[in-house]
Amino acid sequence: MRLNHILSAAFSLTALVSSVVAVEVVEEVADPEIVVIATFPETNPFNQIVNGEKNSLTISVENKSDKNVTLLGVSGSLHNPETDALVKNLTALNYGLPLVEGVKLNLPYVFYSEFKTGDARLELWLEHSHEDQKYRVNAFDGIVTIVEPEISWLDWRMWTTYLVVTGLLGGLSYFAYLTFAPQPKKRTKKATPTVSAPVGTVTATGTGGYQEEWIPEHHLRKSKKTKQGGATSGTSADELSGAEASGADGKKRKGRK
Repeated sequence: MRLNHILSAAFSLTALVSSVVAVEVVEEVADPEIVVIATFPETNPFNQIVNGEKNSLTISVENKSDKNVTLLGVSGSLHNPETDALVKNLTALNYGLPLVEGVKLNLPYVFYSEFKTGDARLELWLEHSHEDQKYRVNAFDGIVTIVEPEISWLDWRMWTTYLVVTGLLGGLSYFAYLTFAPQPKKRTKKATPTVSAPVGTVTATGTGGYQEEWIPEHHLRKSKKTKQGGATSGTSADELSGAEASGADGKKRKGRK
């Protein structure tokens, strides 16, 4: 009897161990195979992060499993390369896209940097889910260099910033001058009377004067002829009266003699 109990206990223990191992194997096989790689653009071969500018990476995602998963989002963080201490968490982008089996996607990841210059460890990861279970896959884990942007005299953003700051300072200075500086007193000048000049042109005509331009030409011709006739008659009459006067004077002189 004791032997039977021992054998039954041994068989039950063996079955329990085999079931646990089978469950672990099933769980390992059930994980979807998602391949994720993050790369800098070709214009940035040295993996530099520029402060104050838009830094971008391309994340390639490929679903090599036979299951459909949901792409939740991409996140990142910066760490100290020596102590691995967290410097700051980067922008988290949420997608919520279905990732069908065998499909490959290229996703942009953009973030801004305002950190101390030098080397840092950049870590990016992707999160996806399958059947209400979340998974995390590393996309990038390496050393990057944080640098300041190059200064260019043709940078329109720099000139715009300078103009805005200069305008604000000028406006504040002018407002302070008007507020605190004493205003000079205005001197009042006595108003001198001004004589108004006549407006327009005044034409003065004598008595009996007229403007010939308003008279028809045939009337002007008649009046000219009458004037000429009167002038000749006047001269002859004057001559006759002069001759008569001289004759009368001669008779008076003869009578006196």
